[in-house]
Amino acid sequence: MANNERPGIYSGIEVSSAISGSSTGKTVGIAAVSAGGSKGECSSISSYGEAVSLYGADCNLTELIRILLLNGAAGIKAVPAAVATEAVTADYTAAFAVLTEKEDVTLMLCDSRGDEVLGAIKTAIEGASENCKYRIGIAECVGTVAEASVKAAALNYERMVLVYPALEDSAAITGAAAAALAGLISAGGDPALPVNGAELSGLDNFSRIFSDSDITTLVQAGVTPIESAYGSPCVVRGVTTRTKTAGVTDATWRELTTVLIVDDVIPSVRAALRLKFPRVKNTVQTRGAIRTQVIIELESKLKKEIIDAYGAVTAVADESDPTVCNVGFDFAVAHGLNRIILSAHISV
Repeated sequence: MANNERPGIYSGIEVSSAISGSSTGKTVGIAAVSAGGSKGECSSISSYGEAVSLYGADCNLTELIRILLLNGAAGIKAVPAAVATEAVTADYTAAFAVLTEKEDVTLMLCDSRGDEVLGAIKTAIEGASENCKYRIGIAECVGTVAEASVKAAALNYERMVLVYPALEDSAAITGAAAAALAGLISAGGDPALPVNGAELSGLDNFSRIFSDSDITTLVQAGVTPIESAYGSPCVVRGVTTRTKTAGVTDATWRELTTVLIVDDVIPSVRAALRLKFPRVKNTVQTRGAIRTQVIIELESKLKKEIIDAYGAVTAVADESDPTVCNVGFDFAVAHGLNRIILSAHISV
C-alpha cells in the first residue's frame, strides 16, 4: 500500500485461488495596508460596500475583506496597519494588539508574508491564549515546496496555519489565499468537519497541481496545501504548523480540526458556567451543579459528533483556597476522515 498524506480513497488487491476462499460562524480579525481609515482603529465590517466606504476601493484591506466575504466569513474586524503605504512590522504588531483585545475574534490574518510580521502575529496569538482568548492565525507563503516546509518549521505552532501556494502574479493581492481559507473556516459551523476538498473563492488564475510526494512532504511539514481541482482552487488538507515538540516529531496537534474542536469545547463550557454561576457559594450543592452543567455541555458536543467521548468530570474545592472550585474533565476529539483504504480480496 502506497503511504502518502493526500486525502483520498486507496485500495490494495490480493488475488488467491478459488479453492482458498475469502461545529456557527467565527469572527475574523484582519490587519492590512489601507488607502483610507485611521491606522490602528478597529471597525466591524459586514459588507464589501462598507469596506470601500471606510478604506477605499483600491487597497489590500478592502480586497482581502471582499475575499473573506466571498468565502463566507461570518464576521470581520478590520484594522488598517498603515494608510496608503507599505506597513512596517511595528504597525502590524500594533494592529495585532488591537485585534487580540477583541473577545469575539477567533481567526487572525494580515497582508504580509514577511517572517518578522508572521512572528509578530504568532506572538500576539500566544499572548492571547495565555489570557484564554483562543484564536488561530492564517498566513500564506510562496516559493518551493522545500521553502514552504522550512517556513512552517520556523512557526511550529498549533495556532498558526500556513497556506501554500499563495498567488504570485503581479495583479494578486498578498494575503488572498490566507483570506480565502480564513473565510471558509469562519463560515464552518462544525469544528470537527475537515476542510479537505473545500473550494476557495476569489483566487483567480489558480492552476497549481501537486504530486502525491509533494502533498506528503507539505502535510508532514505542517503546510496546508491548496491545488486546482476541476479548474477551482481547493484545500487539499487542513493542518497546523505544529509538527514537533521539543525537537521531536509530534503529530498530536497537526490536524486543524483538533484545534478548532478545543476552541469550541473549552469556551462553550466556560460560557455556560459564567452564565449559570455568576454569584454562588462554593458549597457541595454548587459544585454538584457545576459538575452537572459541564456534563450537559459535553453531552451536547458528543451528540453533535464534535467529540468522540469524555471521561470523569470532577468539581472539588481547592485545598489552599476555599473560594476556588477546581473542575476537571477529559475528552477525545472527533477526527476528520482523510483517507479510506480498500482491501479487496478477489477470487479467480
